[in-house]
Amino acid sequence: MEAIDRIRDTSESHERCSIVEVMGRNAGYIALNTAVSTGADAIIIPEFERDIENIIAMIRQKHQTGRANFIIVVAEGVPGGGERILNEIQRNTNLEARLTILGHIQRGGSPTITDRMYATYMGGHAAHLLAQGIGNRIVGLKEGKIYDVDIFEGLAMVKSIDRDLYALAKVMEK
Repeated sequence: MEAIDRIRDTSESHERCSIVEVMGRNAGYIALNTAVSTGADAIIIPEFERDIENIIAMIRQKHQTGRANFIIVVAEGVPGGGERILNEIQRNTNLEARLTILGHIQRGGSPTITDRMYATYMGGHAAHLLAQGIGNRIVGLKEGKIYDVDIFEGLAMVKSIDRDLYALAKVMEK
């Protein structure tokens, strides 16, 4: 979020459209949470097809009313990625546009107290399993509860998009 806040500051001062590509080769939940928490103007994720023309129309409409800067969050797994979105915006608007690929910089940063507490709980749970001679488990957190599953079952799990949060992101675009 800090990176996007800084990008937003630059976008505002230079009156440009910033396309921010985040991790999400196979899923858009990082992009979705990032877009909602930073108040992005648009989000593009692999799970839902987006018509870039609608996004361009939104940018044009807001630009005509005096808005001069925009943030668009794109998951890296979207066909063509942020580069395609950048090219479309440059080709179809009068705005200067820039692409920032955050990539693995997102993995850095200091953990919050909540991160540390969950890590301690999950580590304790894993240690308890090992003390009982139980291995090949993945420890996780679901609905506020620590749990464990067989490693192969865990590796096969797919995190799905929160459709209500996606709907909220779409409302925030308007």
